[in-house]
Amino acid sequence: MSYQVTIYTDGAAKGNPGNGGYGVVLLFGNHKKELYGGFHKTTNNRMELLAVIVGLETLKYDGCVVTVYSDSQYVVNAVEKGWVFDWERKQFKKKKNPDLWIRFLKVYRKHTVKFIWVKGHANNPLNERCDQLAVYASEQTNLSEDKYYIRALASGELDFEE
Repeated sequence: MSYQVTIYTDGAAKGNPGNGGYGVVLLFGNHKKELYGGFHKTTNNRMELLAVIVGLETLKYDGCVVTVYSDSQYVVNAVEKGWVFDWERKQFKKKKNPDLWIRFLKVYRKHTVKFIWVKGHANNPLNERCDQLAVYASEQTNLSEDKYYIRALASGELDFEE
């Protein structure tokens, strides 16, 4: 038996890099769950991708049929156009966020996942809720450090295009 799950996601960053957050709304039948978290010194794209990862990692059972709604063309196009699989074959050479893409692929492969891009800030209530959660998370005072990003920035690994 496969479960049908809908996930809405959004990421936010105050500055890019800056304090960032992610927001997730999971829908399963009559159930709704909201998740959020934030990091110090991160990017919007990292938070957009992390929102999807957290949503998928929250699923209790493998083999779910999942529809992810995201306003991130970075995430949606990377998966739906197959770019991330080419990046993986090339070991993410000269690509940003390999830590998150590797983590994403691990959980993505446990389910059947379809992405749908939605226009941000276009009065989609669940996308707007994710945005509120992401912004709220980014504004917290006790944010964890995005250690991978800070280390990559310090080492000069981020001197290339996404």
